[in-house]
Amino acid sequence: MQTTHKYRIVLLLLTFISTLTSHNSLFAQSDKFVVVLDAGHGGHDSGNVGNGHSEKNIALKVTLEVGKALAKNPDIKVIYTRKTDVFVELFERANIANKADADLFVSIHCNAHSSQASGTETFVLGEKNTGRNFDVAKRENEVIFLEDNYKENYAGFDPSSPESTIAIGIEQEVYVEQSIVLARKIEDNFINKAKRKSRGLKQASLLVIRNTYMPSVLVEVGFLTNKSEGSFLNTKAGQTKMAHAIKVAVLDYKNELDQNVGSHILTGQNETAVLEDLTPRIYNGITFKVQIAASSRALEAKSYNFKGLADISREKAGNLYKYYSGETSDFNKVKQLQDEAKSKGYSGAFIVAYKGGKRISMTEALKSTKD
Repeated sequence: MQTTHKYRIVLLLLTFISTLTSHNSLFAQSDKFVVVLDAGHGGHDSGNVGNGHSEKNIALKVTLEVGKALAKNPDIKVIYTRKTDVFVELFERANIANKADADLFVSIHCNAHSSQASGTETFVLGEKNTGRNFDVAKRENEVIFLEDNYKENYAGFDPSSPESTIAIGIEQEVYVEQSIVLARKIEDNFINKAKRKSRGLKQASLLVIRNTYMPSVLVEVGFLTNKSEGSFLNTKAGQTKMAHAIKVAVLDYKNELDQNVGSHILTGQNETAVLEDLTPRIYNGITFKVQIAASSRALEAKSYNFKGLADISREKAGNLYKYYSGETSDFNKVKQLQDEAKSKGYSGAFIVAYKGGKRISMTEALKSTKD
């Protein structure tokens, strides 16, 4: 009997350790390129049911297909906000991405309209909540009413009020341009690879991407309320086509970032940035840098390797090397450095923050005390 008791103790310890390991693997910073995939709706939130089709089920199937394809790349780690038919609060979806320190957040949905409207749309965060864009934001944001503590979690946010959807935290502004790059790639692939009609890139204040601190997009793969498009999206072949287009866009985005080193720059912007003489905006104890590239190549952190940009530093993360320009506690100064990097061809340059030598989210950094 004593031996049996010992075995039980060992089994409990192993189970506990296994639980801790799996929890940490989800939320610890990964050395890989981390993509969080979010299947819209779920559980008692069915989403739209145009022509009898289920948004929550179609979104999940497309999301799982995207993730399965991306996971074949050894340099990518895929995390899902849900893999089954369960309800996940909007703020928790963003929390999963933030805790994982993700590089990208992609939320997948199906559209609806009272007409026979058709086509794909990819949304990034923005304040232009007018007309159709506001209708989409309102519909997606109204999901919070299905949550038990929505008043507490969203501080009185009202999806029906345009004024309520306008405010965008400054921590989000630094990721909008990168989100636009990914969104354009997704819509281009819907046209060229999936052979679908695209309604283009849109901007709206969507809660699920508003609370993330990485490049984030919300993808509407088509209208279930359109008879033909709804039938297409309800098929395995249709879901595979849409998933493939999204997967290729994510890989293209990552590859462009990886290759954004030295002479391999994709120079889409040649205009010279205007560096304004802005009043210093100092954050005590915070160090801001501009990430200009990530690559498997270990280049010397010298100005001549990065088109003359100053104060180059390098950080190893797994098999990748991340390269940064500048180092300052002045947020306005680092925004100038970001503009300078973009003017020299680093179109995907973005701002990162450190505290005590440790990388932290922009949300946390910008909540710190200003001097």
